[in-house]
Amino acid sequence: MHLDRRGVFAGIAAYVLWGLLTVYWHELHGLSAFGLIGQRIVWSSLLLAAVVTVTRRWSALRAIRNDPWVAIRVGLAALLLTANWTTYVWAVTHDNVVETALGYFIAPLVTVAIGVIGFGERLRPASGVALSIAAAAVVVLTLDYGHLPGFALVLGGTWGWYGLIKRTIPLHPIESLAAETFVLLPAALATVAAIETGDDAIRTTASGGQLALVLLAGVVTVVPLLLFAVAAPRVPFTVLGPLQYAVPTINFALGVWLYDEAMPRARVIGFALVWIALVVFTVDSLRVNAGRASRRRPTDPP
Repeated sequence: MHLDRRGVFAGIAAYVLWGLLTVYWHELHGLSAFGLIGQRIVWSSLLLAAVVTVTRRWSALRAIRNDPWVAIRVGLAALLLTANWTTYVWAVTHDNVVETALGYFIAPLVTVAIGVIGFGERLRPASGVALSIAAAAVVVLTLDYGHLPGFALVLGGTWGWYGLIKRTIPLHPIESLAAETFVLLPAALATVAAIETGDDAIRTTASGGQLALVLLAGVVTVVPLLLFAVAAPRVPFTVLGPLQYAVPTINFALGVWLYDEAMPRARVIGFALVWIALVVFTVDSLRVNAGRASRRRPTDPP
């Protein structure tokens, strides 16, 4: 199959930028994580409003008011996204970059577990093996940390549920994220106002460089999404899916080599088990998708 080069480059750029966001948030170390998330939502809402205006997508957003089920799903997605963003920013700004990598590594496996446990989906043997290996990895890492890897489990769980709900929202990625941020905007404005009048005010605790970075929160949020929106309709998910592992791989490399986070032997073993589980899961998924593609008639839609 011929791959759309523009789509592939856009997809790679999106995932690389998402991975490098760790550097951006780490530079905001010492600032209120809740304040940063509030700022991120406010600036993202403003930028997305401009994008929606330019692309003439307001009619799709207004239509949400006429479909309560879509509105409920958008609200749930917004809450999960907030939990995920807040956990990620808190972890990165408190020197837990490696654990965020673990969270996004196990997110696809969490999605499988949710499908099996929550929706009664049938578990393929290879996926069962992958989940068992991942569970063993969590046990090893728990023994190493001395407690459950809470940041990783929250990140993996919220991202897994977020992905499942997003699949049921009949909106373009830009429209969906815009709707989610608009839902969160009142709470974000209230959070920013509360923090900016307290002792943790970003305007008084941040350096000049940090303040400039805060103003870019909308840009660094929306640009990767726009690139992904270009890639998604042009690149097969058998190619786009494995690319998602670039994000936790970059996070892991940054945590170990740039931020000098500890990687004792037990932690290395735990991550090795996660990588083995992902290899098993990915190979099985690619095999199943290839089988479906081979059985599809030429006239069938993709």
